[in-house]
Amino acid sequence: MAACAVAAGVALSGSAQAADGQQLYNANCSLCHQVSGAGVVGQFPPLKGRIAAIASTPEGKTYVMHVLLNGLSGMVKAGGNTYMGYMPSFGAQTDDNIAAILTYVASLSDVKPAPAFTADDVKSARGAMLAPAAILDERNKLNAAHPVP
Repeated sequence: MAACAVAAGVALSGSAQAADGQQLYNANCSLCHQVSGAGVVGQFPPLKGRIAAIASTPEGKTYVMHVLLNGLSGMVKAGGNTYMGYMPSFGAQTDDNIAAILTYVASLSDVKPAPAFTADDVKSARGAMLAPAAILDERNKLNAAHPVP
């Protein structure tokens, strides 16, 4: 879960703004996942230290893009804790903005170099619009092949 419902209405556009993933993250995601990306135990999963590990495979990279584009609903285990919730779709964001947010969040990790996301990556992932429950199925399949931290 990579963003927060309360901030879902905030949408920045334009290539100059899209280049600042931290600013976009703070405007759209930090209310739930915190400025640090540490999340809130029992409410919002941590992103820091996890997104780069998930996105280290092509399937994982697609999964995290699908989460932002489509939302996620249901129970997930993340960082050793269980979360039951709903994350809305951020599909109204531009491809540039989603790429910038995910690249920033991936950088909050010890993985170097952290995976980078491009607008073209997001555009390609956008072609497979899925229901939030289908994203949970995608996560479970990914977890079976490559455990999701």
